Amino acid sequence: MTDTRTPRHCPALFIAAPASGQGKTTVTAALARMHSRLGRKVRVFKSGPDFLDPQIHAVASAAPVYNVDLGMCGEADIARRLYDAAGAADLILVEGVMGLYDGSPSGADIACRFGLPVMAVIDARAMAQTFGALAHGLATYRPGLPFAGVLANHVGSPRHADMLQASLPEGMRWFGALMRDADAALPERHLGLMQAAEIGDLDARLDRLADSLAQTGAADLPPAVPFAAGPSADVVPQLAGHTVGVARDAAYGFIYPANLDCLRALGATLVFFSPLSGDALPACDAVWLPGGYPELHGERLAANRDFWQGLRAHVDAGRPLLAECGGMMSLFDIVVDKAGEAHAFGGLLPGRAVMQKRLAALGLQHAELPEGRLAGHTFHYSKSDTPLQPLVRAQTPDGREGEAIYRRARLTASYVHLYFPSNPAAVGRLFARADSLR
Repeated sequence: MTDTRTPRHCPALFIAAPASGQGKTTVTAALARMHSRLGRKVRVFKSGPDFLDPQIHAVASAAPVYNVDLGMCGEADIARRLYDAAGAADLILVEGVMGLYDGSPSGADIACRFGLPVMAVIDARAMAQTFGALAHGLATYRPGLPFAGVLANHVGSPRHADMLQASLPEGMRWFGALMRDADAALPERHLGLMQAAEIGDLDARLDRLADSLAQTGAADLPPAVPFAAGPSADVVPQLAGHTVGVARDAAYGFIYPANLDCLRALGATLVFFSPLSGDALPACDAVWLPGGYPELHGERLAANRDFWQGLRAHVDAGRPLLAECGGMMSLFDIVVDKAGEAHAFGGLLPGRAVMQKRLAALGLQHAELPEGRLAGHTFHYSKSDTPLQPLVRAQTPDGREGEAIYRRARLTASYVHLYFPSNPAAVGRLFARADSLR
């Protein structure tokens, strides 16, 4: 059936760059905070299967941040989210991933598909007139790209900013400059930025960045663009009457807001708890143990024996448990952290997970589970050694063998972070009580 709803118009920008490490996240957060302080409702999205940048943007914009990835989320899911945002926001910001043209699909593909004007962020700390040549290349490499203009990052002085602006091709918009400021930089660790809740002075850093950006005239809204309504997502409330316990803290913080929305749309009542704070497993029908950094908190997590005993009893009773990446790691007998120290963890799965110095796996994958096909991604620095035989193996988009997916009774564990809206019905079956599956 054709959707006849009228498109919604809203100012929007796709924040891109020539490469990773140029400062897209910093600039996006600075823009979100600056416009929010001007009384505007800002909705931020993140291209790619990222957990950490959205946490920063959620603080900067005071609103949940959703992912837009053509490979993982799909075109219809993205269209629905942008359309909904356009009905509530004064400005939509979409942060790209890697370089503008990197990957397939790329950030440029998203910008073209949804008509998002591209603002390129270029790290100018060791650059003068070449800044204009690079901006020209980004703008013209793909015919038809809706290129809006450029913003300079890591600028050394007002004179440097003037030089950069003067180098731009005639007619290209200058969105301003963000000055070099070590005190405002966002701290990082091996998986990327630190989690927002771990940065004690995050608000102060964001305000400092917004102040710097506002001084260069970046506060004007871009032109409004139309967002067409995507097809409706009708979700059957398979989990009505179910309670799902969701671990959420600094050790288990890799949670897509869209996944929580999906569980609620399925009818589930969500109960959040913190194993890191010493919480025992709450009364629930199913448990979700997301990814995160359990290896950074090995001693404290290992000491929470009440939680592990409750989780073991939960699984032994035949109730569902989904454990993803760090969640799966912490179900093994042993987790070895980056310093080589071994911690006794859950013991629900035989074997051990050992942190590596280099990235072990990265990329989109999909899983053909008995409950149905689910999209997701993998990104981890650990390797697991277990005698368990996989239930199935995930696959990469080009058909290569991906991560092992293990199952014990109703326990499902893998390095894959699943994107629940890719198949809500399968998620409903994955979390449902046995009596509701009959």
